[in-house]
Amino acid sequence: MKQRWILSLAFAALIGSSAALAQGAEDELGTAVFAGGCFWCVEEAFDKVEGVVETTSGYTGGTVEDPTYQQVSAGGTGHAEAVQVRYDPAEVGYAELLNVFWHNVDPFDAGGQFCDRGSSYRSAIFVATDEQKRLAEASRQELADRFDRPVATEIVPADAFYPAEDYHQNYHDQNPLRYKFYKWNCGRAQRLEEIWGEPTSS
Repeated sequence: MKQRWILSLAFAALIGSSAALAQGAEDELGTAVFAGGCFWCVEEAFDKVEGVVETTSGYTGGTVEDPTYQQVSAGGTGHAEAVQVRYDPAEVGYAELLNVFWHNVDPFDAGGQFCDRGSSYRSAIFVATDEQKRLAEASRQELADRFDRPVATEIVPADAFYPAEDYHQNYHDQNPLRYKFYKWNCGRAQRLEEIWGEPTSS
């Protein structure tokens, strides 16, 4: 009986240690939030980035708690469709994520993104730290200088982030045909090529 009790304690300690390690790894992840029009497309862009651990489509920057897609798309809540990116800073830095973001939006469009119009489809970077703000502002200024025109993308403090409904998550994987049809007809890829040139990878 005593031996079994000792083994149980050892097993419990092992489980506790594993949980602590998992929590430690989770705590070491960085979080970034970007809005770039339809969150399906923004999520797809970041899912391709090595070092990105998880992406979540959702809503942020508004005044209504836990809004629905219908509320946000109807306007009036102040939210933008956005994507929360969880990433490993040892593999990818925030500056690299900013580069991915810029190359997947039309930074000069103040009225929405591509075929999706209105405030809920605005482009924005939601910064959580002074360092994120510094890097975001520097990258925006670099873009304005490069193209010699104002950049419409907002840089604002991070706000409450509400995950979107389940059917919106990983939409590009779960509904590939519908997703590709929407993306092409929205003119996203075509406009991005006009701004940035042909993509170097699919």
